[in-house]
Amino acid sequence: MSVKDFSVMVPASTANLGPGFDSIGLALDLCMTVQVTKASAWSVEYLTESYQSLSGTSDNLLVTTIQYIADRYGKEMPTAKLEVATDIPLGRGLGSSASAIAAGIEIADRLLALELSMQEKLVIGTELEGHPDNVSASLLGGLTISHWDGKELAISHIKNVDIAVIILVPPVEFLTTESRGLLPQELPYTAAVQSSAAANVFSASVAVGDWKTAGRMMEKDQFHEPFRKGRFPDFDDIRATCREHGAYGSAISGAGPSLFIAIEPGRELQLASVLKEQYSHYECLVTKPARSGTRFCEKVV
Repeated sequence: MSVKDFSVMVPASTANLGPGFDSIGLALDLCMTVQVTKASAWSVEYLTESYQSLSGTSDNLLVTTIQYIADRYGKEMPTAKLEVATDIPLGRGLGSSASAIAAGIEIADRLLALELSMQEKLVIGTELEGHPDNVSASLLGGLTISHWDGKELAISHIKNVDIAVIILVPPVEFLTTESRGLLPQELPYTAAVQSSAAANVFSASVAVGDWKTAGRMMEKDQFHEPFRKGRFPDFDDIRATCREHGAYGSAISGAGPSLFIAIEPGRELQLASVLKEQYSHYECLVTKPARSGTRFCEKVV
């Protein structure tokens, strides 16, 4: 490795935010940090207990992402030791895989001296993830609204998102593949039109900072929420409680299994206290949007 040791920090993300299915993502102030050190062979060590089963290089998403990029650009992948610390819950609908892909892209860019543009990073991340919502938010920070047709990627980026966020994590994990299996192959025309309209109004409202309207639109999704909400204990009661305590709106985070709640800054701790008391079978996380996306820091020796 010709470059100095360095670290990469990547925010978590939540996707869809209701009707923005596979197209809207929001970076969250939970972080994965990967320390990259010169080594004679590849190794990956997770310092966070819930991730330690992923230690090692066999099928590791960080390593496979780096190898994908090396192959894509005809480069030989150098070796390194990766030490990973993260406060992003694993497999809980908060973009843990997209964060790993974003980190792998940044690491490969540095190790291989590619000097990739942000657009190139976003396209690679979308190809690997299959959709742009989570990975674009992790790379850019803030809120992203994306369109990907398999060839062309277009993204609108809103850097500053002035809300507080509560995440409710249920006790039972289920896989994204299982969650996607709940979705129908076809959707009635009326439902598709209504959800598309809700996504349009949501996007316009967020762009002008009108989260009261955006929150209402979050709860009008018919693309995926009706088919997934049955996996969340007390879903309708939780939504009603959030409304009663002033939340802008709530939605399933990505494919699940977490719930995303947007609320005015300064009111989040009160609502979180209520939710913890009434729905103690959920883990309650209080966070906020991350304005910065993937960050690079050179190690000082």
